[in-house]
Amino acid sequence: MYEELFMVDNQPEPKERKENSPKAFLKSRRRTILGAIFLMATSAIGPGFITQTATFTFQMGAAFGFAILVSVVVDFAVQLNVWRIVTVAGKRAGQLANEAIPGLGHVLGMLIVLGGLAFNIGNIAGGGLGMNAMLGIDPQWGGVLTGVLAIAIFLWRRAGRVVDVVVMVLGVGMIVLTLYVAIVSSPPVGEALRQTVLPDEINFATITTIIGGTVGGYITYAGAHRYLDSGLIGPENVQQVHRASTNGIIVVSVMRFILFLAILGVAASGLTVDLADPEVNPAGAAFMHVLGNAGFRIFGIIFWAAALSSVIGSAYTSATFLSVFSRKLHDGLPLRIATVAFIVVSLVLYVLWGAAPAAILVFVGGLNGLILPIGLTIFMFIGWFRQQDLLHGYRYPKGLLIFGTAATVLSWYMAIVSVVPIYEMISG
Repeated sequence: MYEELFMVDNQPEPKERKENSPKAFLKSRRRTILGAIFLMATSAIGPGFITQTATFTFQMGAAFGFAILVSVVVDFAVQLNVWRIVTVAGKRAGQLANEAIPGLGHVLGMLIVLGGLAFNIGNIAGGGLGMNAMLGIDPQWGGVLTGVLAIAIFLWRRAGRVVDVVVMVLGVGMIVLTLYVAIVSSPPVGEALRQTVLPDEINFATITTIIGGTVGGYITYAGAHRYLDSGLIGPENVQQVHRASTNGIIVVSVMRFILFLAILGVAASGLTVDLADPEVNPAGAAFMHVLGNAGFRIFGIIFWAAALSSVIGSAYTSATFLSVFSRKLHDGLPLRIATVAFIVVSLVLYVLWGAAPAAILVFVGGLNGLILPIGLTIFMFIGWFRQQDLLHGYRYPKGLLIFGTAATVLSWYMAIVSVVPIYEMISG
């Protein structure tokens, strides 16, 4: 499906016809599964999350570790359920929602596409910031170049393979570079561990924003939709799906805590950052404080890699939701065109918006945090009440349903109590 999505037609190239051996098939399947894991992971640790983590760590110190912990727990509850339901049913989330309750798939699709569009503007803005730090390019032009590169990747004849390799390389690179900075910054690990479990301060608006930036919106469905293309779907493949989704969440969780510790080490050293200045990126300031100009270049590489991989994830996942509005967009060339068009629209709006990039990144996290509980409610309804038809009679584990339902209730509570603070954060 995804491989076909970016081909001019559905016929393989002559060379690939010769590679139709079982060995080549298994290799392709493994690449697709790894691509799904890293698509979810790199989407979840995009420029929005990096900016939010730096901002809130400077504001709250070690207490922000609790928000990271909550985001990890929610992520497990969300992704384990979404991956399982999507792959057992063998259908995309929008189609499933429509079959559960007619019309809900259109509502969910509209919310995901609008949220994904806002997120993608932030991702492109993050690409501009990353290129500015990495190469000294004007942020506006850096954003444009990032968007154009993403379009070029999607226009590649065998874009499925290219995307899988790109997100894996970028994901590993981000983890290695951030780990190096975390070690050099010498964070107070003991204090961080204590406050991760027993924080001195709890801020629900902050938690909602960070969850929105790393779990909400299109990110919820990116990995699951990509995994469908592995062919390992249906009730008989639940264990493989469970392993893949768990591995993806572990990758995301490790990156979250490494980044948090890297910034915390700088904050604990006494560095102060003017968070009210729209021209200042707190993550960039932290990396520069640790390693000087080299640190700022490393920040640029990490930030740009996060931005590019998130543009890819946002465009692909949002385009798959567009298919609920037209059967023509379900597969093949029309969906390929829609994906490229999505990036083009995001790029144009980014150029026209004129807002500070860092402000955009904080805004979209809050927006997607408010969208998250709606999609979760639909999926929990399917898990509890539509096992016989939509899940082909699969007996869904009650423990996993209870875990997912608890996360759904928590996400609704946080969304409700955070509406006013997030509005004030955006308008202020």
